[in-house]
Amino acid sequence: MNTKQSTPIALCITLMLAACGGAEAPVEQKETAPAVAYAVYGDTITAEGAMTMGDLMKAVEGKDSLDAKVSVDILASCAKKGCWMTVKSPKGDDMMIRFRDYGFFVPTEGLEGKGGIVQGRVKREVTDVAMLRHYAEDAGKSAEEIAKITEPDTSWTFLADGVLIRQ
Repeated sequence: MNTKQSTPIALCITLMLAACGGAEAPVEQKETAPAVAYAVYGDTITAEGAMTMGDLMKAVEGKDSLDAKVSVDILASCAKKGCWMTVKSPKGDDMMIRFRDYGFFVPTEGLEGKGGIVQGRVKREVTDVAMLRHYAEDAGKSAEEIAKITEPDTSWTFLADGVLIRQ
């Protein structure tokens, strides 16, 4: 074999082997969850770091109030103006969410069963009979249901600075 002929062939083989040997293994692609779309009300907040309602109830044990970001399941909103929402509580009672300084409102219908994130301050509060009746009226309760409200209610309420509602 001629040395002049073998040099280009050897060089080609060497380059091909180097190219093949240096190839990186394919990168495994992990599936990521699709981004969740939220409507934003009030202050712009993110879903990152939101605790569950169960974790919130543990966090407020022995306290009167706490700043928090919480993932919620919406039960209802004010049918008149959208100035409050009720959400599920792990103890079976509903939690009232109001909005700081009535600075924003949520939709008056269509929120039932949706998930959301609220950020603000949870506080133990006594709601008097007049306000309970007002909330019942806003929710569209009958006169008979409203008349049955005769005792104040002590419960946790949430004053939200910002709300995200899953679309």
